[in-house]
Amino acid sequence: MNWLTNVVRPKIRNILRRETPENLWIKCPDSGQLVFYKDVEANQFVIPGSNYHMRMGAAARLKSIFDNETWFDVALPEVTADPLKFRDERRYADRIKDARARTGLNDAIKVGYGKLEGAAVVIAVQDFDFMGGSLGMAAGEAIVRGLALAVEKKSPFIVFAASGGARMQEGILSLMQMPRTTAAVQMLREAKQPYIVVLTNPTTGGVTASYAMLGDVQIAEPGALIGFAGARVIEQTIREKLPEGFQRAEYLREHGMVDMVVHRHELRPTLARLCRLLTKSPPFEAPSRPAPQAPAPAQIAPGADAASAAPHA
Repeated sequence: MNWLTNVVRPKIRNILRRETPENLWIKCPDSGQLVFYKDVEANQFVIPGSNYHMRMGAAARLKSIFDNETWFDVALPEVTADPLKFRDERRYADRIKDARARTGLNDAIKVGYGKLEGAAVVIAVQDFDFMGGSLGMAAGEAIVRGLALAVEKKSPFIVFAASGGARMQEGILSLMQMPRTTAAVQMLREAKQPYIVVLTNPTTGGVTASYAMLGDVQIAEPGALIGFAGARVIEQTIREKLPEGFQRAEYLREHGMVDMVVHRHELRPTLARLCRLLTKSPPFEAPSRPAPQAPAPAQIAPGADAASAAPHA
């Protein structure tokens, strides 16, 4: 045994080793620029130089919209975790377990209830990190429950969509969520409450074919990919070259598929303004802080000098 190489060197390496987070730096997909993760996080996950909108988790999204970054998590109905006992390269139950451990979410959609500039709203956020934001039974139940709560509370419903489509591991049960969520949107319309959709990158497949394109107002984030089938599939089907920027948010706005493209920094005031407009609510007035009052003059007892009445430092 070589004491120098087998004992001393490993100890020195352990002393000099530094634990570095894997996401310390982020590479911008658009410009290739390396950006410090904390700077991107503080900028609502928008790359400062290129304005590229990174994906945003459900909790971070809710924080950025609700007043004082606080809300009530809406309890969602329990569903069968693996209804078809599906298995491909891995068991579906194992995939669900891994996704829950990695994201801290029970499924792809998180629903919150709180205040947006003083007005009550229900917000649902689809998290792409949970199995590509795919629409399964749990996600369908979350959308239906959120819409039912908005009807009950007589408040607007806002959904942030981000999905690769229906969840294939649940088969027809996943596809059934498309008509279910569409019927729930109609229930909100009959209650005369606003339904606002924010399309984020990407929103595709069965989600686009159902609740994601039924909003009273359709908003998209800059550069978001929005469509049903992929561009390559469409090109192979129609045997034509698609135009530049096809299926991107700006292209869809120019062709009337979305109402507006809004930068993430402007989303909160835009959503608040739309909710006030659609509910005919008065303009929001931020609570004003009371003006500081001057301290009352010290009372000096008769016969006492000013020095003895001064407060102690």
